[in-house]
Amino acid sequence: MKSLPHIKHPPKTEAEWFEILVALTRYLRSPEGCPWDRQQTSHSFAAFSRGELDEYIEALEKADGHHAEEEFGDTLFTLLASAVAAEAEGRFSLEAALKRAHEKMIRRHDHVFGEDKARTPEDAMNSWQRIKEKEKRGND
Repeated sequence: MKSLPHIKHPPKTEAEWFEILVALTRYLRSPEGCPWDRQQTSHSFAAFSRGELDEYIEALEKADGHHAEEEFGDTLFTLLASAVAAEAEGRFSLEAALKRAHEKMIRRHDHVFGEDKARTPEDAMNSWQRIKEKEKRGND
């Protein structure tokens, strides 16, 4: 791996790789980084994510694991770049978005973490939909 300014040591865990990827998105938007990346907005990066996601789905449909891995990485990177741009625009922070996603997934998986366990995929989906509808009504 080529030594880059934002990498102090080779990552060994998923968490370290995630941290390095976020750092790379921030570095590319910095004055020392890429003029094109600096020019992008949260919206433009999100739009690029749509195309990358389509390529990821296509690779999965073709059962091409190597290509799927690459396209998943591209999709994740553009989403992270969108979040970093959103931070710069004052829209939200990546940390807050990650926290909110975690809380939501725990809440929506009440059939896993709550008292009433789902026995079938249908039970799980019904529980998910009940919680989602309750949230839409504002009755968290």
